[in-house]
Amino acid sequence: MTSQLAWGLVIGMAVSNIIIRWVPIALLSRLELPDLAQRWLGYIPVSVMAAIVATQVLRPGGQWMLAPDNPYLLAAVPTALVYRFTRSFLGATATGMLSFLALRYLLG
Repeated sequence: MTSQLAWGLVIGMAVSNIIIRWVPIALLSRLELPDLAQRWLGYIPVSVMAAIVATQVLRPGGQWMLAPDNPYLLAAVPTALVYRFTRSFLGATATGMLSFLALRYLLG
């Protein structure tokens, strides 16, 4: 592969990515969406984040791990509780990291 071809591919992918993302935003930003559609769209980021987290907690390394000694699953409990009561993303993140490290150390 030549250098010109590689740069052409990178630039082509960047342009196509921008077009794919920009066109819907540009079109939808000019429309007044109904309240139902706005509420529905508001759930998309939460749903995506939940899917990512659930996959990593329940299937670390691509294998189902529903055992009671799963440090990912056990660390998710205090993380969720901290976020539920404080609404602090930073606090929940720190709690999750510390919980996971402690559980990983304790469970071997």
